Amino acid sequence: STWGPLLLPRAVASAMAARALARLLRPRASVVAGKVSPQTSPEVFAAQGIALPPYAISGVAPPSDRPPYLFLDPKGADFAALAKACEIAREVLDLGGSLVAPGVTTDAIDKRLEDAIRKAGAYPSPLNYSRFPKSICTSVNEVLCHGIPDSRPLVLGDIINIDVTVFFRGFHGDVSQTFVVGGDEAASDDARRLLSATNEALRAGIEACGPGEPFTAIGAAVLRVAEAHGLDVSTAFCGHGIGRDFHTEPMVLHVPMDVGAGVMRPGMAFTVEPILALGSADHEIWADGWTAVTRDGSWAAQ
Repeated sequence: STWGPLLLPRAVASAMAARALARLLRPRASVVAGKVSPQTSPEVFAAQGIALPPYAISGVAPPSDRPPYLFLDPKGADFAALAKACEIAREVLDLGGSLVAPGVTTDAIDKRLEDAIRKAGAYPSPLNYSRFPKSICTSVNEVLCHGIPDSRPLVLGDIINIDVTVFFRGFHGDVSQTFVVGGDEAASDDARRLLSATNEALRAGIEACGPGEPFTAIGAAVLRVAEAHGLDVSTAFCGHGIGRDFHTEPMVLHVPMDVGAGVMRPGMAFTVEPILALGSADHEIWADGWTAVTRDGSWAAQ
């Protein structure tokens, strides 16, 4: 009984020590918001005869719960337009990857890619979508997604996800990839593990796709890979249907959670875009209303 009164203080001290150790071991947040340059007017694209999506001028995005657009004729004009939009987006993304280097700002990357999209006769889908101020998303280190390009220079060893979507001939094409600033040799061991596992999870999610397969199969495949590498999967951000609208049903979760998406049907077009984090994927949103960062400061990749 003489030990009784000491149990609570010892437990409290132990808990305090554990919290202090966790603070020391917690990755330090490395991304601080820079200055965002003025937004390009969508009218610049319209003046060159480039078709604009319905929200481009108003900034009011259509609801994302619209039914999926079905591309039932693989030789039809609609399918060809979707394929071309994706092709343009991929070419622009590759250009973005070539620009990633120490000292380069994400704002500079945004400007170059915006210009490339315009020269391709397309419109950058994020521009003024729900009033998003830029033409691409650039998510650095602990930013999970929806990072706004700004004046912060990239640093050797940073990781950056560039997310490109273009609107071409009435259809959206959506791609993204995470790059290491300075190349793979500049990456930390944890960054290499994160990027390798994220790419593996993406491939596993895509391989789970097929007519009649449940959408939960994608999440199950992604989660198996993430858990095998000791990583966390974001449940807050998901893939989505794409076509004439930027975002439609089905909602493609990257964990095996049934949200009523049902099964995959021939003609559906949707994205698989898992986000994995070294620590917890729990997030918070910056004051800009867009930038999603991990609460614990751990790095994330998509």
